[in-house]
Amino acid sequence: MKPTFQGSLVALVTPFRDGQVDEPKLRELVEFHVANGTDAIIPCGTTGESPTLSHGEHKRVVEVVIEAARGRVPVVAGTGSNSTAEAIDLTAHAKKAGAAGALVVNPYYNKPTQEGLYRHFKAIAEGVDIPILVYNIQSRTAVNVETDTLARLAKIPNIVGVKEASGSLDQMTQVILACGPDFSVLSGDDNLTLPLMAVGGRGVVSVVANIVPRDTAEMAHAALEGDWKRARDLFHRLFPLCRAMFIETNPIPVKEAMAMLGMIAPEFRLPLCRMADPNRERLKTVLQQFGLLKA
Repeated sequence: MKPTFQGSLVALVTPFRDGQVDEPKLRELVEFHVANGTDAIIPCGTTGESPTLSHGEHKRVVEVVIEAARGRVPVVAGTGSNSTAEAIDLTAHAKKAGAAGALVVNPYYNKPTQEGLYRHFKAIAEGVDIPILVYNIQSRTAVNVETDTLARLAKIPNIVGVKEASGSLDQMTQVILACGPDFSVLSGDDNLTLPLMAVGGRGVVSVVANIVPRDTAEMAHAALEGDWKRARDLFHRLFPLCRAMFIETNPIPVKEAMAMLGMIAPEFRLPLCRMADPNRERLKTVLQQFGLLKA
């Protein structure tokens, strides 16, 4: 049986201060997730602004998160690249640093064929013996990892699941049926978590968990335990907050929300920038309605 990643896995932001990675704040965020029941921490993904981290910074962020976690919660490092050799290097580093797994995005910009995608992930899995989650996000990469390709990849022993951000519940259901019960299908969209879990998904790689980790974990755990009424009630409460995380490009809204809550400085690296004032007001209203901010 393959190792299973399930529940609430947070797509962790990378905090900056004065243009540099804020390591003390990064450690604080890890403690926040340990204390609030997050099932795994994923640094250096889309939400972690990995495209604007240097290779040295990327590796250091992974190391800091693993050090801070101290084995109390698994760390699944983002190690994807549109260069297979680079992805292997980042994945090998993650394993050496002590990561429990690697989240590997499908190659972006160079638009490989399905055979190219298969060979890319196969080379990484064969090059580094670590549990791998495929990250399928066509909206950012221009290529969809099709169900037949995932079914082929699922036969590789250390490819253990997929973060499905295709936005298609139909495709996600096909993947669950094609890849079998030992393959973890995780939602890559907070607002589709419960629908996916209702058809056999195992959890979520969550953006909103950066600010409400306990609520997100409780919702996912209720679904895993078959307590659908509680899961639905929690999901309905979270839903407006989930939608607000995508008022602008992720991770702009979630980092702005964290700044409003005093968790991090409101810093980004270009080409990402501060949220437009009208959108910031919309976000503030949603945070107030949820009870995170006073009106």
